[in-house]
Amino acid sequence: MNVVVCVKQIPDPAAPQALDPQTHNLVREGKLILDDSDSYGVEMALQLAEQAGGGEVTIVSMAPNGETSGLRTALAMGAAKAILISDEALRGSDALSTAKVLAKAIERVSPDLVLAATESTDGYTGTTPVQVAELLGLPSITFAKKVSIAGGKVTVERQTEAGYDEVECPLPAVVTVTAGVVEPRYPSFKGIMAAKSKPVDQLTVADLGLEGQVGSAGARQAITDVADADTRQSGEIVVDEGDAHERVVQFLEQLKLV
Repeated sequence: MNVVVCVKQIPDPAAPQALDPQTHNLVREGKLILDDSDSYGVEMALQLAEQAGGGEVTIVSMAPNGETSGLRTALAMGAAKAILISDEALRGSDALSTAKVLAKAIERVSPDLVLAATESTDGYTGTTPVQVAELLGLPSITFAKKVSIAGGKVTVERQTEAGYDEVECPLPAVVTVTAGVVEPRYPSFKGIMAAKSKPVDQLTVADLGLEGQVGSAGARQAITDVADADTRQSGEIVVDEGDAHERVVQFLEQLKLV
């Protein structure tokens, strides 16, 4: 069972963030970390490979400046190798451009299964994994809360507002997993040391044959403006003098909630 996990390396959410004043894009400089939402996909992939009795997990990521810190975390968890696409020509890529890059990199591996988070914590488009599936010509299942493999098929409990649906499709396929699908393991000291010597294959846009199709040149989306969120107004304090319930009812009536 060979599994590819698409991961994103992001600026540390605990650190101050900045936007490029020209493009309004998040500044991605310095050390990047593994997106927390992707750790669930890495763990799920490792467990599926173990249950299958063999195979390996490959991490695929797109990041600037040849950054590998987040990839090393995934490798320390147990992934066998990583593919990093890093190129100045990728600057300004939108979701579709990112999907094109990831899809071309995944084609080099020919995995049995591709896993990804439902969306990144610094982007929230939620569109990239299904775009990858479309570009690869593979079926996709989203919002998986449980994943199992048997008989050349992947079976998923798909999270819904009312509970879950059970969905299955033939392999290979692309599946996005939700937080909580598994409990991600902490990298051991042995794993951290081993990760330093695991291969990270670095590719460019030219290596993938995508010159002029990605980055700002190929982007179909652009951020035109960024504004601060409205300041939350303070609420009204109701002092109970025996009629508080009446005032609450009046307030709810004004909102047409009762």
